[in-house]
Amino acid sequence: MSEKDSPAAPKPGTPPLKLPSYKKASRLTHPQNTVIPLGPYAIGGDEFVIMAGPCSVEADPQMLGTAWEVKIGGAHIIRGGAFKPRSSPYSFQGLAEEGLKMLSKARELTGLGIVTEVMDSSDVDLVESYADIIQVGARNSQNFSLLKRLSKCQKPILLKRGLMNTVDELLSSAEYILAGGNEQVILCERGIRTFEPSTRNTLDLSSILTIKEKSHLPVIVDPSHASGKAHYVAPLSRAALAVGADGLMIEVHCAPESALCDGEESIEPGQFRDLMVNLAELAPAFGRRISTLTPELLAQNQR
Repeated sequence: MSEKDSPAAPKPGTPPLKLPSYKKASRLTHPQNTVIPLGPYAIGGDEFVIMAGPCSVEADPQMLGTAWEVKIGGAHIIRGGAFKPRSSPYSFQGLAEEGLKMLSKARELTGLGIVTEVMDSSDVDLVESYADIIQVGARNSQNFSLLKRLSKCQKPILLKRGLMNTVDELLSSAEYILAGGNEQVILCERGIRTFEPSTRNTLDLSSILTIKEKSHLPVIVDPSHASGKAHYVAPLSRAALAVGADGLMIEVHCAPESALCDGEESIEPGQFRDLMVNLAELAPAFGRRISTLTPELLAQNQR
């Protein structure tokens, strides 16, 4: 920890500062925001970073086509699941290494980095060999043996909030990764389970403020899994920008009606481009920018 990151000394006579159990994740021990480099970009700074792509990798044409569309639309990173945790054992579970190879092809085509999920400690080496960012899904947010294994990785870890986890529990999960030596942790608010059935989950936008107050780690929002409805994605994305999130993870699919996973919450490429133009116009009002949207790209997207 650098000298400028050290907390100020307490005044004489004040009680000693009580640190939370997540010491390394706490802003009390690390007042400066953590900024994580992602190729030519960084998350946690001025850039509003967009991760976009299908929920799951299904086939080469689907993955490559969608990757190119989100590249044109101004995304920074391609998302796609090769290993898929599903509630039903009969649902599509992903293509495993074949899916990772397709993601690798998409990276070669577009030049964008990829983020993909790991579900088991035994797969960490395999996923790390392909991924630029390793995702921990909501169902594994408190899989502590997996988190300990990921603490030894050299790649950034995107940690999603569990379905019924508090903010402190999310930060404690992040502590497992930080304490093991990997300081590249990105948090993700993706909605929590409540008694409200009208959306897939309840997007807790107030958690962004709470996390920013308690921790120095960057945090993004997943409006797709939060709502479960494609037509909610754009307004929730704008709300996430306004409340101070560092970026978004958005599900985009070239043919949502035929998607093998979560098609109902996936937006089409044209909708993604329109949203990106809107976000790029709004971003400066909130001290952010989306540098992937050049004037030429903005003009092209507005046609």
